[in-house]
Amino acid sequence: MQKKIPMRQCLGCREMKPKRELIRVVRSPEGEISLDFRGKANGRGAYLCPNAECLKKAVRAKALERAFETAIPAEIYDRLREEMERGE
Repeated sequence: MQKKIPMRQCLGCREMKPKRELIRVVRSPEGEISLDFRGKANGRGAYLCPNAECLKKAVRAKALERAFETAIPAEIYDRLREEMERGE
């Protein structure tokens, strides 16, 4: 029997994809926003595809702000852009 693959929805393109293919942004219980590459950090997670187009859509739609119900620091968006450039 095959193991079930956890699926998550990208905030940019709104497509369901395997969790491992996406970048997780997490809000800790203390309210701190950070990137979580292992997928194990404590807190509420939101997912993005590792491509710049999805990030642009998510920024334009304020998808991360809505998901976490808080303002997202510019450093988080900068780190996301850097990771996407590094990965491509």
